[in-house]
Amino acid sequence: MLLTQTPIDQYVQVGSVNTRFWQAGQGKQTILLLHGAGGSAEFWYYNLPAMARKHRVIAIDMVGSGRSDKLSACYSLKFQAEFIRDFMNKLSIDSAVLVGHSMSGGAALQLALMAPERIDKLVLVGSFGLGREVTLSARLATLPFAVRSLQPAPSVMRPMLKQNVFDVDRIPQEWIDLRYPIFALPGRKEPLIQMARTNLCLRGVKESVYQPIVKNLSAITAPTLIIWGKQDRIIPIAHAHVAAEFLPNAEVPLFIDRCGHYPHLEYPDRFNQAVLEFVRN
Repeated sequence: MLLTQTPIDQYVQVGSVNTRFWQAGQGKQTILLLHGAGGSAEFWYYNLPAMARKHRVIAIDMVGSGRSDKLSACYSLKFQAEFIRDFMNKLSIDSAVLVGHSMSGGAALQLALMAPERIDKLVLVGSFGLGREVTLSARLATLPFAVRSLQPAPSVMRPMLKQNVFDVDRIPQEWIDLRYPIFALPGRKEPLIQMARTNLCLRGVKESVYQPIVKNLSAITAPTLIIWGKQDRIIPIAHAHVAAEFLPNAEVPLFIDRCGHYPHLEYPDRFNQAVLEFVRN
């Protein structure tokens, strides 16, 4: 499913961060789409229109990513959660459904602990923050040579996607062409390295990052939908079981077969249907 028109870039000043976002739809319920580390609003290209038919939907370029400002900062989960909260304040969003992928799933969980009244429902998609295990490439990003290893070139887009998705041929070339200009932006690499070094070590996710979340999952009362690719090589499916066991209002998880770390990109129709049903119920 390809869109006939790319959403219009909008910008808002969130603290010191000039923040880019896409917005569509109207309705009483607001859905915030939060991409993973180094991503951008383009990762929700096939999701935003379907969800916007009945809801107000906003896809944010997180601080340090996409076309939002790239600060020199620690990029802790608390820092990222505060950015989400401040974005909501700026757009006068009292509460919303947060759809958090990967790193932003961890930030959404952090916000749920910090300010539970701001979250109507949670959707965790291959979420960070639920255990130590994470792919080797993410752990290697903590090393000094990592900055030199992330050189953008059009030819690396599909090879890079192979570790993230189950079948790279499912990803339309049109989406890769849309994403590449964001991938190649100057200054993209440094926040990624800062994010990795804040949250990871060579053994995986730092205990100081995931343990406070895992130990307090029972305090997060927002209804939560967990979506995971069965063949996720970035964050293992075992972390989904942690969330399902300890979040008191977790729905039965949706595990998608023949799917990697990007269920919303690999199986957008199934993903959209699951999220819309969850929001409606």
